[in-house]
Amino acid sequence: MTTGATVWLTGLPSAGKTTIAHELAARLREQGRPAEVLDGDEIREFLSAGLGFSREDRHTNVQRIGFVAELLARNGVLALVPVIAPYADSREAVRARHEANGTPYVEVHVATPVEVCSVRDVKGLYAKQAAGELSGLTGVDDPYEEPEKPDLRIESQHQTVQESAAAVHAVLSERGLA
Repeated sequence: MTTGATVWLTGLPSAGKTTIAHELAARLREQGRPAEVLDGDEIREFLSAGLGFSREDRHTNVQRIGFVAELLARNGVLALVPVIAPYADSREAVRARHEANGTPYVEVHVATPVEVCSVRDVKGLYAKQAAGELSGLTGVDDPYEEPEKPDLRIESQHQTVQESAAAVHAVLSERGLA
């Protein structure tokens, strides 16, 4: 069986996490590697429906995603997980689950500044927050705890999506996972 792994892409809303994950997935599939993108929005709709955005609900959501990712990864799939996951302790619990099962885990911080994310504003969240229609926006009026020691840090505003995906692919290749 091919070795799987979880690639956890964390960062602010509109940082580029999902776009990078889909680009990487396409590249991996072209090489014949099984890869799945566990998009945070889709998970919220299908596995975490009913959860809000309190710290506790966000933690529960991240743990659910982490469980599914680890299950896929230990069965040979490269699970690409583009989620905000704002709290360090939640991300650490996911990493610990992987370590306990001997499943490779790679943390990628898509470190796009909030000023760039607010211009991209893919889902209109920053505009809604600025208009007073939304509160609790991660990185604006709700905390985002940046990873202290990610396996890779990407500043997506300084490179193309293809270059960002290539950087993640290089880390996977160095570890014998791609």
